[in-house]
Amino acid sequence: MESTSHKEQHRTNRIGWLRAAVLGANDGILSTASLTVGVAGLVAGAMSMAAGEYVSVSSQADTEKADLLRERKELKEDDAGEHRELASIYVKRGLDPALAKQVAKELMAKDALGAHARDELGISVNFTARPVQAALATTLVFLAALGVLAALAGGAPIIRSAIRVTFWGALAMGLTAVVGALFGTMSH
Repeated sequence: MESTSHKEQHRTNRIGWLRAAVLGANDGILSTASLTVGVAGLVAGAMSMAAGEYVSVSSQADTEKADLLRERKELKEDDAGEHRELASIYVKRGLDPALAKQVAKELMAKDALGAHARDELGISVNFTARPVQAALATTLVFLAALGVLAALAGGAPIIRSAIRVTFWGALAMGLTAVVGALFGTMSH
């Protein structure tokens, strides 16, 4: 089997610094602006972190989508070359060239884009960027912390207060997402 070199430059190689840069800049801008207008530090931090997570993970998701579109195009234009490319990846991982070729053939017959996404680009269904999930998790933690602080300040039961603030905050976010999805769909 002839060896092929990996000549493509994928954007996923830049995800680490891109995500950190977007998160850092977004966090700094939103934190400073929120504190300037007098919003409490906890709320500003929570919203900033949630927005930062959403924006940075969205940047990662956009990069992954762009690379997948590129890979889909390459599969249409040069299927044989993509077979060789995938096989060469398996050879570099230690498979015998004949076995690597067979593995590439079998995997590409089942899901060519999935095989390239996973083994060439390092994109897995289990680890794809989920911006809403990242922002929601961050926000829910801070809503619970806000509930605890409110309970401590007001002498209320801590657990009940934390659950109440978290529940109603999550409900508000959920309803906002539904309304946004409805109006977003209607405008398209």
